[in-house]
Amino acid sequence: MKRETGLCASPETEDKEQHIWQSIMKAIVEHELPPGSKLPEEALAEVFGVSRTGIRKVLTRLATVQMITLTPRRGAFVATPDVEESKAIFATRKLIECANLPTVLDHLQAPHLVGLEKIVREEDEAHNAQDGAAALRCSAAFHLQLQAISGNAVLTEMLTSLTQRSSLVIAAWGAPWQHGCRCHDHATLIDLLRRKDLPALTHAMEHHFDDIVASLRFERGGETVPDFARLFGGNGES
Repeated sequence: MKRETGLCASPETEDKEQHIWQSIMKAIVEHELPPGSKLPEEALAEVFGVSRTGIRKVLTRLATVQMITLTPRRGAFVATPDVEESKAIFATRKLIECANLPTVLDHLQAPHLVGLEKIVREEDEAHNAQDGAAALRCSAAFHLQLQAISGNAVLTEMLTSLTQRSSLVIAAWGAPWQHGCRCHDHATLIDLLRRKDLPALTHAMEHHFDDIVASLRFERGGETVPDFARLFGGNGES
């Protein structure tokens, strides 16, 4: 059999593409690139200092995890979850995170609570400083770290994707001031974790997700073209 050549990317190319993927993902999750934003291959290739082929590979990866949409002849756009999908994302999180709470409590140790309390303090500081990106990071980190206590790596991986998509929902349908979850809800969950009160903890988690969905305003915004030089200007080749 004839051996194929030229099909594997070099480690340097793979590292660069991973860096671009992480940069764009971070910008989407932290609402620097809002839903509906156009992602032109040429503009991104210029700012990152790579070929359009490299950018196309990154965009395809992002589409695979449903963070962007690829449309023939129109190109790539940051995904805008519709109403049904938005509700389904949070319904799925509610189902998974509540069902995993018994295992979380079985594995819970004092250092876990210390770690969660640190995140809540940082989240509160971010809200007070009106640092939306930091508030979003803390909100996602709280839920992921809480569920990771169970030791179920597969579940944590699934929730990582769901929290990323949750950020898209909040960017698309949340109020202008909304940046993730409410800090006092997370503080309440920590208190119930400490008490190991499973029924109250489950009820509080369910109510937490219900409140998030109830706060969403299902009105679609327009298409935008971001300033990629400002967002990614320091990420290209030097």
